[in-house]
Amino acid sequence: MKSISLKEYGFEINRIFYQLDPDKLHQMTLERGMGKEVSNGALAVNTGEFTGRSPMDRFIVRDDITADKVWWGDINIPFSPEKFNSLYNKVINYLKGKDVFVRDCYACADINYQLNLRVINEYPWSNLFVHNMFLRPQEEELVNFEPEWTVINAPGFMADTLADGTRQHNFAILNFTRKVALIGGTGYTGEIKKGIFSALNFILPLYKNTLPMHCSANVGEKGDTALFFGLSGTGKTTLSTDPYRKLIGDDEHGWTEENTVFNFEGGCYAKVINLSAEKEPEIYAAIKKGAILENVSIDSRGIVDYEDTSITQNTRVSYPIYHISNIKIPSIGENPKNIFFLTADAFGVLPPISKLTPSQAAYHFMSGYTAKVAGTETGVVEPIPSFSACFGAPFMPLHPAEYAEVLSRKMKESQVSVWLVNTGWTGGPYGVGTRMKLKYTRAMIRAALNGELGLYTYDTYHIHSVFGVAQPRTCPGVPTDVLSPRATWNNDKAYYDTAFKLSNAFRENFKKFESYASEEIRRGGPQRYNY
Repeated sequence: MKSISLKEYGFEINRIFYQLDPDKLHQMTLERGMGKEVSNGALAVNTGEFTGRSPMDRFIVRDDITADKVWWGDINIPFSPEKFNSLYNKVINYLKGKDVFVRDCYACADINYQLNLRVINEYPWSNLFVHNMFLRPQEEELVNFEPEWTVINAPGFMADTLADGTRQHNFAILNFTRKVALIGGTGYTGEIKKGIFSALNFILPLYKNTLPMHCSANVGEKGDTALFFGLSGTGKTTLSTDPYRKLIGDDEHGWTEENTVFNFEGGCYAKVINLSAEKEPEIYAAIKKGAILENVSIDSRGIVDYEDTSITQNTRVSYPIYHISNIKIPSIGENPKNIFFLTADAFGVLPPISKLTPSQAAYHFMSGYTAKVAGTETGVVEPIPSFSACFGAPFMPLHPAEYAEVLSRKMKESQVSVWLVNTGWTGGPYGVGTRMKLKYTRAMIRAALNGELGLYTYDTYHIHSVFGVAQPRTCPGVPTDVLSPRATWNNDKAYYDTAFKLSNAFRENFKKFESYASEEIRRGGPQRYNY
């Protein structure tokens, strides 16, 4: 194994632990009292104060590269180059004399789009996360490995808000000129991967003519690729991990001009709330030695209670993709034929599956709808619409319309079918209805993939009277009444009142996009107004 120096970054380091194997990082975490080994051999850690990302503390340095290209605002918050340089030097000074854990790795499974990375971590378990989540070079590839981007991750460093220009003591900052992602004040590992993926969401469309997507992907026996877009908790990881289809990737992909799809990462980062071997056998089996569980509750025997959310609702596991047996090697697919937009509609008014026209697909892509339910955040006592453009607004530096227009063009060129899938509530809103059964959602997705939902005609589809989407009248393995959300309510007035409430929320949210979106995209939204 080669040795490296970090002097070019300004470091004066006690010891550099370079490219340690997972077992060694696991052991060092235990020895330092930073984690516990659970009954199945996985490592369990607590990420501390932050158990999720902090979107309001994510910044992009405003410089000659980004000034005229980034969609600045509440999502992409500008940071000055001078403040960045000062904060960078403070982090480097903080790490002086400490042990650091360094890993060379890369993002993007397609070699034509590969981004070489060097990640410098303060903690051993953070470095194990990097091993799990990014792509792993062979030892011979490391000999001449030249990192293009660097991630510096110092959870123990706390920023001074007045002196450093941050909102609070934690921060995640991208600098496209220096090609550095600087992360401090938070142990939540998701900030590491999302920092690099945010950079790729800027680089790929502008310089590589490739659409970056916050989605999972799998491929069937005939080579047909399916994409699953969705926000946290909508079933993206669960539904793409299918025993009948090979998994390409779990969270982030690029769609090239050659009509191929490649995985950005080398692992999976799955929510484990209410995880069971019965419902999600592949994910459950992937949690073993080498995996990292975050913020879960463990009893005295080392057994994890996946139903316990006393630490956070956002309990997680990271594992390398090879922990899943049914995977595509390399993580590249061709010929995308179906796209699924997943939403957990807590209002219970969207159909469990519906087919979208290209204009509707672009509209729903820009909207990125799901819902927050009572108990997930302080003050949330009833369902609240939640919109995140492109199903991943916190990671999209460009204006959502730029991504949506590329997606719309690619859909038409490849004649892909786009489906809106409600994995949320049926028979009424949250608190009244029930969550859509996973077996029904799987059956609907399988029917769509197999072409069993019929041609888009009046005999086979019903046009939703509020949202205008086409819902199939029948589906193998699914009771007919489940396919009609109105029929599951048994109260037409209550159903339509709620449906119009949600459609009005869609229109209100879309106002900020109207001056950017084409007329075709604008017509993809709900067209009927409340009576």
